[in-house]
Amino acid sequence: MSTFTLHDLQCFDAVARSGGFQPAAELLHRSHPAVHAAVTRLEQQIGLQLLDRSGYRVALTAAGKSFHRKAQATLMEMAGLQVHAQQLAMGEEDELRVVIGDICPQREVLATLAEFFRNRPATRLHVQVEAVTGPIERLYDGDADLIVHGVDQSDPGIEWMPLSKIPFVPVVAPGFLRFPVGRAVKPAQLREYTQCVIRDTARHTQGKDYFMVQGAHQCSVPDQQMKKEIILQGLAWGHLPRFLVERELEEGCLLSIAGRYLPGSVEQLVAARRSDRPHGPVAQELWEFLRGSKSETAGRS
Repeated sequence: MSTFTLHDLQCFDAVARSGGFQPAAELLHRSHPAVHAAVTRLEQQIGLQLLDRSGYRVALTAAGKSFHRKAQATLMEMAGLQVHAQQLAMGEEDELRVVIGDICPQREVLATLAEFFRNRPATRLHVQVEAVTGPIERLYDGDADLIVHGVDQSDPGIEWMPLSKIPFVPVVAPGFLRFPVGRAVKPAQLREYTQCVIRDTARHTQGKDYFMVQGAHQCSVPDQQMKKEIILQGLAWGHLPRFLVERELEEGCLLSIAGRYLPGSVEQLVAARRSDRPHGPVAQELWEFLRGSKSETAGRS
């Protein structure tokens, strides 16, 4: 049996995934004849018929299905090896771009970053604060090397590590509501009151609504601190991270209206980066540093 090439495997994988030679050629930016020749050559080299060409669309034979599973594992290993080689070839970065999301305990996260970069004077840290879906958009646009925010944990395009849990609680200022504050407040009762929300900084990604009461008047602010001040002054109500209002809740400056109908939420704060791109040595060191310090961050937040 002759030795087959990585190119032959890639062509076969593309045909298996796309269901035809033409879509595979478009996927690989190669010609139809070149992809067809590569797959035919692969079959001849291993002595197996991998594709059933009798129908309108090509289909994997039983042997083809088994071979494809193994081929995919090999191709994934090769992709990982290529990324690792790129990382080894990269020198220390001049700059790392970190985007902090609006749910972060900023003082703790910035203290962690300061501790890391204190011993790396050759790499400049560029910090940007974004809100709602802004951080993940910056990551996918290539404007961030790493984000600290919440993410869709099923997204295959990113890798992430948990840092801490961030509880959110719905709060009002005393006297803001014209009915007694209790644990049975319903969203419909809040419809006539102004709700303060964080302004999404995403530029082209469809935004997401968090804790919105449909039909209620809303005022939007750029960050959690401004949102807190708006609510403290009795101008609106809204959800805030508990770490930001713990003292005000204890002193009675703010009242929780969390209950059966407004349970609040607990958001997972993570560090996240692209899984399909190489990361330089300092970025990788930062990743490992965050991994080692995440338990401390969780304890402080």
